Amino acid sequence: MMTPNVQVALALGSGAARGWAHIGVIQALQEMGVHVHLVAGTSIGSLVGAAFAAGRLSDLESWVRGMDRWEVFNLLDFGFNHGGLIHGEKVFSRAREVIGSIDIEDMPLVYGAVATDLYSGREIWLRKGDVYEAARASCSMPGLLAPTALNGRWLVDGALVNPVPVSLCRALGSDFVIAVNLNSQLNTSAIEARSKYVAPKEPTHDVTAKDQPQVDVYGHNTPPSETTVDPQKTDEGDQSEPGFFHNFLSHSQQYWDAMMEKMNGNLHKAPGMLGVMSGSIDIMQERITKARLAGDPPDILIQPKLGQISLMEFERGNEAIAVGYETTIRMKDFILAELELYKERRGS
Repeated sequence: MMTPNVQVALALGSGAARGWAHIGVIQALQEMGVHVHLVAGTSIGSLVGAAFAAGRLSDLESWVRGMDRWEVFNLLDFGFNHGGLIHGEKVFSRAREVIGSIDIEDMPLVYGAVATDLYSGREIWLRKGDVYEAARASCSMPGLLAPTALNGRWLVDGALVNPVPVSLCRALGSDFVIAVNLNSQLNTSAIEARSKYVAPKEPTHDVTAKDQPQVDVYGHNTPPSETTVDPQKTDEGDQSEPGFFHNFLSHSQQYWDAMMEKMNGNLHKAPGMLGVMSGSIDIMQERITKARLAGDPPDILIQPKLGQISLMEFERGNEAIAVGYETTIRMKDFILAELELYKERRGS
């Protein structure tokens, strides 16, 4: 569909486990005949983008589709002495085995990754050296994945400054940017469960404690009747699944809160640590993404609805890939029309 003089770029955004949707997006674009010349990625987008730019996307897809919860958990090398809950060496070593080792300069497509300097806050564009060192740095989610020492800097997740790297695509010489935003929908399972997190009611001079509205973890006022928790009921997930591993990876806050409720019967419980971390990251990415895209909009914006997939549910690759593919296919006519219009404007 494209003429050689039009440089099409993919800007693949952050989103942790939701990032497997990028695979489906790329597959749909390839089916449409859209030829991509360069790719830039942030966080999980940098990892999928690296596989695509290296010509190994099918290998990554095979690995992702074969993941189960046990494999995901076994790849998590826990340890608090590296600056994060997870060190990250096991998972990235495994990714290197699946896709191979290659330098950015030697890849078939132009590639760049975005990371953040931990101490200066500067946005760092990684354009040289080992592609998986770059992807590892770009994926270093603060508090969860340990930071990466690279080129004399401590680098963390690029999503802190540029969740969908349209600007890097422009800087690399693209004419037409197709961006993928995975954070247009907050985690729906967390929203559904928010009534479990009940703040203590405080009486005021004008409102009795009985009638005072409660504020949930998202800052919304809700009637007391909607936020009352039955101490006899807990959310322990699917009993047919390995309990601890399942709940840690997908619904850790509900799991730990249920355990605490069993221990002390506390009705006024705050969200768990991992719930706070993942919820905060969700909100941060969504807000920063909106701001960055408003200032530097792409030519095409693809936004798969992935709120049902939590940040750590990497075993749900089949579902994420399907959502990415289906979302992009539904936009086929629009994407091809915009590409054709762009060519006409350029006089090609």
